[in-house]
Amino acid sequence: MKILLLYPNSYGMNMLPPAIGLLANLLKQHNHKIELFDSTNWISSEDSNSDKLKEKNLNAMPFDDSKLRTNIHYDNIFKNFENRVKKFSPDLIAVSATESIFLRGISLLKYIKHLKIPVIIGGVFPTFAPQLCLSYEEIDMVCIGEGEEAIIELCDRMDKNIDYSNIKNIWIKNKEEIIKNPLRPLCNIDKNPVPDFSLFEESRFYRPMQGRVWRMLPVETHRGCPNQCAYCNSPTQKKLYLQNTGERYFRKKSFDAIRKELLHYKEKYKAEAFYFWADSFMTYTDKEFDEFVEMYSDINLPFWCQLFPREINENRLKKAIKIGLFRIGSGIEHGNEEFRAKILNRRISNSKMIENFKIIHKCNLPFSVNNIIGFPTETRELVMETIELNKMIDANDVNAYYFIPFHGTPLRKMSEELGYCEPSLITDSITKDSPLKMPQFSQEAIKGLQRCFVMYVKMPKKKWKDIEKAEKLTSKGNKIWEELRNEYLEKYI
Repeated sequence: MKILLLYPNSYGMNMLPPAIGLLANLLKQHNHKIELFDSTNWISSEDSNSDKLKEKNLNAMPFDDSKLRTNIHYDNIFKNFENRVKKFSPDLIAVSATESIFLRGISLLKYIKHLKIPVIIGGVFPTFAPQLCLSYEEIDMVCIGEGEEAIIELCDRMDKNIDYSNIKNIWIKNKEEIIKNPLRPLCNIDKNPVPDFSLFEESRFYRPMQGRVWRMLPVETHRGCPNQCAYCNSPTQKKLYLQNTGERYFRKKSFDAIRKELLHYKEKYKAEAFYFWADSFMTYTDKEFDEFVEMYSDINLPFWCQLFPREINENRLKKAIKIGLFRIGSGIEHGNEEFRAKILNRRISNSKMIENFKIIHKCNLPFSVNNIIGFPTETRELVMETIELNKMIDANDVNAYYFIPFHGTPLRKMSEELGYCEPSLITDSITKDSPLKMPQFSQEAIKGLQRCFVMYVKMPKKKWKDIEKAEKLTSKGNKIWEELRNEYLEKYI
């Protein structure tokens, strides 16, 4: 049968999604015909280029985005989508969506609803808000949890005209009721084929980092995360599988499987670098990490990964640098220890973080740190503590994102209970305004502080009075912000 994969991504969110590549290869192996509609390269009036927005807000070094723009589309995305669907005439449309791009997917599906093609949606958001997804008339089925085995079984049954109402992991809308099938056991990620990215446009293989645009491929090394951060869905994902199948969701892919992917991407896609798709890359034992080093030692390409601050280890960093580690990212998220432990469920002291980040400086390894502002119950004063901690850490690049109350996260529940957001809220892109309405920390105040965050961190404290004026979202505040930004670019980039 014919399946159209729909990835309703926002413009500028350029990292290739491994899930799409994996599903494409699995379906091809089962003799299904596959096409992809990826909306990443369509510009609309509502879009913000996330990478260029980082550059504007001083979260990243300036870069030449010409390679990223080689496949930009300016025509009407809805008409283009409709024409693609009519030409391919799929038997099923399979959507992969996070919460921030779900509504973009719905707007596309609305445009072709008259064609009456069955639609299934999967991903983190559908897993934790299945009934909300099915409340949209454009959605017929939802995949809960992992989709590899479920989508294959669904397509094979549909192809043979066999009843598919009882497939595990799939909820189906059937007239006035929803058939809620149970979870199936976790899949063996080592048995998955190498993702097939050949359906993506050429520009999608490029990613800006450290002032340069790399031909960079994502490689899944872990699935899930051992940490239990309250702003993430990992705690709920863990609970979902423990309660329903008795299994632990967090798994590590074998080094043989990883090596197979690396060599394939190096040869087929001419990769210049790799991005290891793991929330917390070094969750390996010493023995496992040494095996990784041995496995990667002859790949001869640079790689980037994310580390939880607790994982920073001088011996491991030195070994990794020798085989290609050229940069890391790590999450501070918040500077107040009590708030970080109580609200975010991240338990590591400021002194330990400062000590560990000094190790990275000692190794002369460029790194970026991530922060979130606008958490429920947070105040401006608490954000200033985060800024103070960032000043002491002195990373090469600093990111500050709005807190987003994603479905399936403990802090989503907290935000609803406090009345900061409605249960019906579907959160949009992280590049837009804070979605919480808090009496002690307004959306406007959060936006103003977010755009000045890096200036506070990197510029001397004698500038802080001027920076505070630049927080105001007024013509005067905007003018001061532009002047400070130009000064920053001249002196600190």
